[in-house]
Amino acid sequence: MIYFDYAATTPPYEEVADTVAEVMKRHYGNPSSLHRLGVEAEALVARARETIAQTLEVSPQEIVFTGSGTESNTLAILGAVRRFKQRGNHIITTQIEHASVYETYRKLESEGFRVTYLPVDETGQVRLEELENSLTPETILVSVMFVNNEMGRIQPIERIGRLLQRYPKALFHVDGVQAYGKLDVKPKQLGIDLMACSAHKFRGPKGVGFLYCRSGLELEPLLLGGGQEQGLRSGTENVPALVGMAKAARLSHERRPAFYANTRELRRLLVQGIKDIPELVVNGSEEEEDMAPHIVHFSYPGMKSEVVVHALEQHDIYISTRSACSSGEAEPSRVLVAMDCPRERSISGLRISYGLEHTKSDAETFLRALRQVVKQLAPTATKPGRR
Repeated sequence: MIYFDYAATTPPYEEVADTVAEVMKRHYGNPSSLHRLGVEAEALVARARETIAQTLEVSPQEIVFTGSGTESNTLAILGAVRRFKQRGNHIITTQIEHASVYETYRKLESEGFRVTYLPVDETGQVRLEELENSLTPETILVSVMFVNNEMGRIQPIERIGRLLQRYPKALFHVDGVQAYGKLDVKPKQLGIDLMACSAHKFRGPKGVGFLYCRSGLELEPLLLGGGQEQGLRSGTENVPALVGMAKAARLSHERRPAFYANTRELRRLLVQGIKDIPELVVNGSEEEEDMAPHIVHFSYPGMKSEVVVHALEQHDIYISTRSACSSGEAEPSRVLVAMDCPRERSISGLRISYGLEHTKSDAETFLRALRQVVKQLAPTATKPGRR
């Protein structure tokens, strides 16, 4: 079996699964309780916060634990907009954001906020000059994802951060879900005010994530109650999941150089192998440094992407059609449409994503199966593919 859907979710490290189970059994106290069991649980939460903060080179107080990347993005956007709405009514995002950001902006638009959805170029990159032209004295928030979850394009986060330093009223929010644990992500060096991350994307448990929130920045909480997480996210902490997330964060951080080297090599092999199949076309930038090393995206024009997914499944190979949160949609990919891809290419996108554990042999096995599948399906394609 080859599981090539790491951008959807990753298998947890064995050490993480063991740690979560152990904490569930031994440390079930409520961190808010005054007795010994509560104090022990509170200490574990504090240690988890410190571990994650160290990987980002930030203060532990700048880490807010949440239940997912989606919750982190929502808290960042709604929390900032509601806190600073008196400063202005204009917010900016891109046309290729994850649904958790895009749909939140659409909701705010329906509530009366003026929203600019930045276009991207044919490689999927935001144009810096269009962002600069969109900024106004009324702009209070800019949201741009670090790595596109569907086709893997890296956005110019550092350049955007430098640009926004000239606009102190505009906060910079980054969806870092597909970047953390894979790329060198340092919020303070990049000028980021808010950054969302999710544990199951870096081999941690599901149902837990965190938000980096720059020191001194106040947000309106989404959840009220006991005042946990500095009042930003009330609710009893999920101690086993937090400890597991911290362990996954540390392991991913330590192994990141090896991850980058391995996945970059696999990407080269996979991209070339896909380009050698005339019916397929690779999406994104031709420049290697523009693309995340762990994601390859391509289209099979004239063929429904789910047909290819299920055909590969017969070879015990698992990939996805697009973002896992959108894979059931029949409409063309919003991301590929924004890149000005034709409909037959936008509706036939396929994503493969992988990790440090995968080998050159896995990539070669995948390519052999893909060639067989394309040869088998080619007679049924509605339109011949063009490179």
